[in-house]
Amino acid sequence: MVSIKGGRKRVVTGVVSTLTAGLALGAFALSGTANGATKTAEDAGAGRHVKPTIVLEHGAFADGSSWNGVIADLRADGYPVVAAANPLRGPASDAAALRTLLDHVKGPKILVGHSYGGSVISEAATNDPQVKALVYVAAFLPAPGETALGLTNKYPGSTLPDALDPVTYQQADGTTATDLYIRQDKFHHQFAADVPAGQAALMAAEQRPIAQAALEEKATSAAWKTKPSWDIVTTRDLNIPAAVQRFMAKRAHAHTTEVAASHSVAVSHPHLVAEVIERAARTTVR
Repeated sequence: MVSIKGGRKRVVTGVVSTLTAGLALGAFALSGTANGATKTAEDAGAGRHVKPTIVLEHGAFADGSSWNGVIADLRADGYPVVAAANPLRGPASDAAALRTLLDHVKGPKILVGHSYGGSVISEAATNDPQVKALVYVAAFLPAPGETALGLTNKYPGSTLPDALDPVTYQQADGTTATDLYIRQDKFHHQFAADVPAGQAALMAAEQRPIAQAALEEKATSAAWKTKPSWDIVTTRDLNIPAAVQRFMAKRAHAHTTEVAASHSVAVSHPHLVAEVIERAARTTVR
């Protein structure tokens, strides 16, 4: 296992070790034109190398802007990119929302999930032959029957419970539900310790809550069992302990990169994340 302790170089080499949306289509950020993916598929028919569309799924306490640095690198290298808006209501409904987007984007795709977004892509990609690879970024890779909460607690190290700010509200049917935020005064340390304080403060203000029930909902399928997977393990993560991430990556036989980073690795190390995504794309789409 080779670890990365920092650095923001554009090209990262020698770091991979193989360890044998309700979504509206207007609510996502699309790089290039709306027909970018279709044009890429036409290039394949013309005998030119096709670049798959990279579909990014954010996790809890974040939004699509968390991928900004990654998107910039991917676009610079010619990849069409879509950053989906994750409803954060539950793996099954969130996966159904993501599938509407996957069905809309033509041609081969690489599906990327951060944090809870890993649970969503694991379900959304099941039985989709156009999803060629999965990339997990400090993310959950649940097996059927497992929950995000259960996996988090499998090994010690998460300090997330003490940083949460629950908000209870009444639903339309009269029942109550709870959304979870991270307290803004604890966000920097808990979620994005290696991000500049000013930027982390903006992220804290912009965070999107996750339904508490989503973290307790059992997974029903696991696309990583049949699709090649890449995994970025964050060794300074206070949300999902590194030991948990390693357990899931090993079980999935994922190509694994370890980096000394916080849970917000896509913000603090966007070049590394983009390079791992591109490696997955080059390996699986030819």
